[in-house]
Amino acid sequence: MSARTATVSRDTLETQIEVSINLDGTGQSSFATGVPFLEHMMDQIARHGMVDLDVKCKGDTHIDDHHSVEDIGITLGQAISKALGEKKGIRRYGHAYVPLDEALSRVVIDFSGRPGLTMNVPFTQKRIGSFDTELFYEFFQGFVNHALVTLHIDCLRGHNAHHQIETVFKAFGRAVRMAIEKDERLGNALPSTKGAL
Repeated sequence: MSARTATVSRDTLETQIEVSINLDGTGQSSFATGVPFLEHMMDQIARHGMVDLDVKCKGDTHIDDHHSVEDIGITLGQAISKALGEKKGIRRYGHAYVPLDEALSRVVIDFSGRPGLTMNVPFTQKRIGSFDTELFYEFFQGFVNHALVTLHIDCLRGHNAHHQIETVFKAFGRAVRMAIEKDERLGNALPSTKGAL
């Protein structure tokens, strides 16, 4: 099986980003983004998705975290799309429920080739430390638009905002892991009646 790896760079006036990913990794990660809470959440993607992930970002965080968070989502989506290639033989669909104490989230993903995000996370706080919780929508919207996936995110319950978003990221990692796994019964075929994804 050929290596499912990719490195993607994105360079704008607001951010300079490089994302490297190995879809068949062991959950290793390294981050240098200037946004510590996002790094903590992306570590959940790597560990629970069993992907190796390296993210570097120099962004205009002296203004706020918005551009860095959104553009990291975009670049991560591009990297996963590039690493998957033609998507032959993958399961395509993935889902996971993850609890953390009182919080419970569900994430369902389809590597359909069609971008779509439905996100229902009723955050109980506007900020986690200095991090604006609204930015997570921007992260996932950027990811969806460039990974070309349909993504449904629901936080079903929780009163601690940190727990809410951590369950989302852990479930996201596990849903991605399920969807990108090779299906031996499928062989090298595409999991689509259209013949294209």
